Amino acid sequence: MTKFTRAALAASVSFMAMAGSAYAEMKIAFIDPLSGPMGPSGDAAFTSYKLAFEHINNEGGINGEQVELTGYDNKVSPKESLVQLQKAIDSGARYIFQGNGSSVAAAIIDAVNKHNARNPGEEVLFMNYAAVTPAFTNEACSFWHFRFDAHADMKMNAITDWITARDDIQKVYLIGQDYVFGEAVAAAAEKQLGEKDSSIEIVGNELHPLAKVKDFTPYIQKIIQSEADAVITGNWGQDMTLLVKAAADSGLTIPFLTFYGGSLGAVAALGEGSIDTLYQVSEGVTNQEASDEQYALIEEYKQRFPDYDYYYHRAFVAAEMLKAAAEKAGSNEPIEVAKALEGLTVEGAYGPVTMRAEDHQAQQNLYISTVSKDVKYGVDNIDLGWVLVDNGTIDASAAEEPTTCEMERPE
Repeated sequence: MTKFTRAALAASVSFMAMAGSAYAEMKIAFIDPLSGPMGPSGDAAFTSYKLAFEHINNEGGINGEQVELTGYDNKVSPKESLVQLQKAIDSGARYIFQGNGSSVAAAIIDAVNKHNARNPGEEVLFMNYAAVTPAFTNEACSFWHFRFDAHADMKMNAITDWITARDDIQKVYLIGQDYVFGEAVAAAAEKQLGEKDSSIEIVGNELHPLAKVKDFTPYIQKIIQSEADAVITGNWGQDMTLLVKAAADSGLTIPFLTFYGGSLGAVAALGEGSIDTLYQVSEGVTNQEASDEQYALIEEYKQRFPDYDYYYHRAFVAAEMLKAAAEKAGSNEPIEVAKALEGLTVEGAYGPVTMRAEDHQAQQNLYISTVSKDVKYGVDNIDLGWVLVDNGTIDASAAEEPTTCEMERPE
């Protein structure tokens, strides 16, 4: 039995135990990969929500109701996700959390819209913590969908500002996963680099199959041959880790500007080669200044789930915003919670987070970080971890992007 299989089994047992509680009244479904090559990404988020809702339950629950959290394995498949979504709804779940894979999120948004139109009074709410295709809070926005992660254009804006402020990057290579998210990342990079500094040349733009590539060496060789000064990638999970592993094995030492460089095993794959080479944009960095309460949470998570690191800060924010909105509404009904979420602000550990009413896109500070030895909290169970770069804080007002959303709201 592999380390991940043991961790996944333990998670399955724990959420089933919670489901058996006589006090579990507010049902929440987590639909994401919990097995296969992308399983660790889903399980790391699932364990984050598990701890977040345990804290909420220990404090009395949400409007007096205990939360029942159940995980559903979608294998990163839109088709399988719809099967699991129906199972969740049939079991009584009214809140759906998902994040890994924008193709999955698109299918869930469509299904939730249809379900709610057909079943007034039995609506469900989709809480998106990581699917960052910009369309979901633009032309494809929905009253029933809320996103707690910055979308691809917002993250790319931070990356391209960082690149154009440097004199040593004139050639950039784009590589990503071949689905709607990877396409959105590449499109944002091309557009923003062209607008900010037309002298920067994109010397490669390649998409690869999602979760299918076992050896990225051929892709790395193309990057080397292009003489790129930096790489931009939105890869996540195994595709992130194996990409940088191939870079390390091939001796490629140029900067990798990423959305998800914190994916399990990526820093370990590069080792000390990740220092000042691997960068990511995120909503928080464990080694930045925070409260004693936040440090205690980071340490509790690591103690409870030693195979993972405190990475999905937005999972804790999403859980807290759900609780705050329900208490503001005085109801756990999704339609009332959705209305209360609009415009809601909570004080997060790394700055305030506001759910913009116009499009249901969370507005929050973003941070650019890189890997260092001198850290309080390492990752991948090694003595390397993430630290802010100089001028790496992007205030929420600067990270904010306009929206084209024309939302239809229920009466």
